[in-house]
Amino acid sequence: MLSDGPFDGREAFQAQLQAAFAAAAQEGWREIVLSDPDFADWPLGERASIAALQAWAASGRRLVLLAEGFGVFDRAHARFVEWRRLWSHIVEARACSGSGAPAVPSAVWTPTWSLHRIDPERSRGVCTRQPERQRVLRERIDECLRQSRPAFAASTLGL
Repeated sequence: MLSDGPFDGREAFQAQLQAAFAAAAQEGWREIVLSDPDFADWPLGERASIAALQAWAASGRRLVLLAEGFGVFDRAHARFVEWRRLWSHIVEARACSGSGAPAVPSAVWTPTWSLHRIDPERSRGVCTRQPERQRVLRERIDECLRQSRPAFAASTLGL
């Protein structure tokens, strides 16, 4: 069940993420934005995360990944990389980095609920359904998306 309010610590953060992935499938969310500088400490490679994303994935759905870089995925999130290949038609990955680029927030945004990890080092943040907080977080994400470029290709083509 999705919570409203603060969370504190890595275990609480990861529990919130797992709850969000499960809710995505149960509630049929059309769009999910996952945003983090590098996703290094997210449970994206865990079987439960992939099972929940698989249950959520369908035509008409959209997952946006926003990061400064995606280098950690092949090493830490191999299951997610494979899932992303299968569902590349609903996954858009963008990188926002470089001189003058805004800081990428650590967050999950959906039209009805969001998680914002305000202190990523200590995994402290807040979950909310409040429209005003949702709007502010989306504006931060949109600013990063405006200055981003395509990244984390679903496959690599060679000659």
